[in-house]
Amino acid sequence: MSKIIGIDLGTSACKLLLVDEKGCVRNTVSKEYPLCFPHPGWSEQDPGDWWTACREGVPELLAGFDAREVRGMGVGGQMHGLVALDETDAVLRPAILWNDGRTAEETAWLNDTVGRPVLSARTGNIAFAGFTAPKLLWMKKHEPELFARIRKIKDYLVYCLTGVHATDYSDASGMLLLDVEHKCWSRDMLALCGISESQMPRLYESFAPVGMLLPETAAALGLPQGVTVCAGAGDNAAAAVGTGTVSTGAAHADSRCNISLGTSGTIFISSEKFGVDATNGLHAFAHADGGWHLMGCMLSAASCNKWWQDAIIGTNDYKGEEAKIAPEMLGRNHVYFLPYLMGERSPHKHPLARATFTGMTMDSTRTDMTQAVLEGVAFAIRDSFEVAKGLGINITETRMCGGGAKSELWCRIMANVLGIKVDLLKSEEGPSMGAAMLAMVAAGEYGSVKEAADNIVKICKKIDPQ
Repeated sequence: MSKIIGIDLGTSACKLLLVDEKGCVRNTVSKEYPLCFPHPGWSEQDPGDWWTACREGVPELLAGFDAREVRGMGVGGQMHGLVALDETDAVLRPAILWNDGRTAEETAWLNDTVGRPVLSARTGNIAFAGFTAPKLLWMKKHEPELFARIRKIKDYLVYCLTGVHATDYSDASGMLLLDVEHKCWSRDMLALCGISESQMPRLYESFAPVGMLLPETAAALGLPQGVTVCAGAGDNAAAAVGTGTVSTGAAHADSRCNISLGTSGTIFISSEKFGVDATNGLHAFAHADGGWHLMGCMLSAASCNKWWQDAIIGTNDYKGEEAKIAPEMLGRNHVYFLPYLMGERSPHKHPLARATFTGMTMDSTRTDMTQAVLEGVAFAIRDSFEVAKGLGINITETRMCGGGAKSELWCRIMANVLGIKVDLLKSEEGPSMGAAMLAMVAAGEYGSVKEAADNIVKICKKIDPQ
């Protein structure tokens, strides 16, 4: 029986997943590593810690299993970070992560001086502080000696596994250096950042094999030689694959949708064709299945409910609070909540937006406010949903993932607010499962990402909108 390893390179931990060719989870291991905040608003990490977590985690993952059955490995994980290597492939400085906010000046220069229309025409997107291009401009200005020594950037873990400098289209889409529509590096953007194409990794589809494990790496991990490593994917694209949110292959089919209710919230919409909305309210990225996707990201989703329950009303009985919201109360609430506790990203792009309750009267209750929090997050997701509909994209149902998806009430509210069916999954493992499924395709277990999704992802319940 074949085994596949999926790796989710998260911000605080590396999650490793061992599955068989049918997608049944056989084992999981999580290895934490530190975050560094050298200045307010900065966020860095040592890429060596990622490799250490992988090197220590894989043998632990394989304990009690026959390592000779492992045929493939895939990596999904955090996007947008800057990893810079020198001519010996040594890390030049700690990785600047996706949630690092030091590039406000560079981001403003890109959007306002270079111009949003120019950026959108070159890449399909505008600049955000977390993207890689502003980080390169910051490093060029503030660390010119290190910047001059850069020989390669991006995707450290795949390099450690294979010795190949590679990245996939979905992850590269979040750099503001890729011409997403044509799936090639934008020479204009590279020149703008002072980087040559020779310093960039080779581009692959997410499910394409990059190479085999290096002999010394295979020995260190306790794996046989000949294990195929695929290019992998950015975390949201990998999670979408893991929920079966992939292309149907039909030219005029309805688009697939996945909504994640985690600390932040995302709506991920697969598309057969590339498209950009007029305001760049949504990210236009390549998908891990070979197509494209639009993605809206709100900065506070399940974290709104956690804030309300833990910090304000002082309870951890989430289910008990939700049980007070009777079915007949849905659609009748007179209290409203704007979920902007951390500002907002999609589609409003307003970092200073703030949360508020409104509509309260003398007869408003704690339960009304709990319901308003759940509904407010759903309507914020709908903002991005409506932008996608404005592009002519037809969405009839969505899959759910993330911690908030464990609340059937919240999923029912989401169905009602969006007016579409909501599918609840039998098992949801996030980016690590998607990475494993991509590795299955690379190793020849399945002929396409869609075939893998059709065979592995199972729906346990459907919720119709009322």
